[in-house]
Amino acid sequence: MPVPISQMFTVATYVIGQKVRGRRRYPLVLMLEPLLRCNLACAGCGKIQYPAHILKRHLSVEECMRAVDECGAPMVSIPGGEPLLHPDMPEIVRQLVKRRKYIYLCTNALLLKEKLEEGWFEPSKYLTFSVHMDGIEEHHDFAVCREGTFQKAVAGITLAVKRGFRVTTNTTLFEGADPVAVREFFDQMMDLGVEGMMVSPGYAYDKAPDQKSFLRRQKTHELFEMVLSNRNEGRRRWRFNQSALFLEFLMGKRSFECTPWGNPTYNLFGWQKPCYLLNEGYFDTFKELMDLTPWEQYGLASGNSKCQNCMVHCGHEPTAVDYTFSGVGGLVATIRAMIFSTYASPRAKDALRESAKVAHGPRAHLVQLGFGEGATAKDSEFATAGPSSFA
Repeated sequence: MPVPISQMFTVATYVIGQKVRGRRRYPLVLMLEPLLRCNLACAGCGKIQYPAHILKRHLSVEECMRAVDECGAPMVSIPGGEPLLHPDMPEIVRQLVKRRKYIYLCTNALLLKEKLEEGWFEPSKYLTFSVHMDGIEEHHDFAVCREGTFQKAVAGITLAVKRGFRVTTNTTLFEGADPVAVREFFDQMMDLGVEGMMVSPGYAYDKAPDQKSFLRRQKTHELFEMVLSNRNEGRRRWRFNQSALFLEFLMGKRSFECTPWGNPTYNLFGWQKPCYLLNEGYFDTFKELMDLTPWEQYGLASGNSKCQNCMVHCGHEPTAVDYTFSGVGGLVATIRAMIFSTYASPRAKDALRESAKVAHGPRAHLVQLGFGEGATAKDSEFATAGPSSFA
């Protein structure tokens, strides 16, 4: 089972409790962003474009715990930046475990093996390393603009699994993603022994150097239908550490509106309005974020141009979880999606065969930039911002 029963029970009782209290808007996962600096400079990232004096800063342990207590969500995701660059990350994790919060420490894993060998962390049902992996080795190294990162991440994952840590992967798919290669990548991750996988389409950050590679809504449905359908042919073993209804939403089988309050973000500047992906100001308190944000101005139905192609998990997975516990219909739909997950689709199978005939390699973007067919991940460093100097 990709999610421990204790975690499922905690989330279920929390959501049901919110509904009993009549709360329409409630946080499910706190996105705690203790720093913005990173040891990579991915082309699709909008977080590392801040000036140097901002990238050198980080939240203290006390600031992090104050945000956690103020929010009250049962789960805490720690993105960045790269969290393992934070000198107090072991203490942050210890304090969260004491509070019985389920932690997803989001890392590129370049430092994971080293930190595990230094004894930074102890295995716990509350701690999961969510390793960002963008596909098979060639695709991943290109996406993060540095060769050798895939193998370093695999080494970190392997050691973490061996030592009894919970490990998941987190994959972002962009325009031109090869569905055949993505399916191969899922097989590889299962072979590594990870607990489960998370997957999401990329969001077009305003500050991201590469604006051409983000998926639009219809393209997202087509890609995920090819990737996730027809799993009866040796792919039943895939385990996903996310809502089965959210995966159906990505495939175009369900329609969900965004609930941006489900994954509120706290970082160096305060409570980010309205969500992790959009940055339209900050509030000093979580209550102000919830009470003063004009939530009706966001999401597909609002007509907001920034939301029309967004299908990212941090906005829509809370919607899927909320629907699961909205009544008998939601529970039945979720159970059915979990059991009958092969999704036989002749149309998707045909599209997958056609895709296999076409060269979808990760170099397509570099070719457009004039680097030529022989371009590699090393070349992509010059097509983007280049590696961060704050490692």
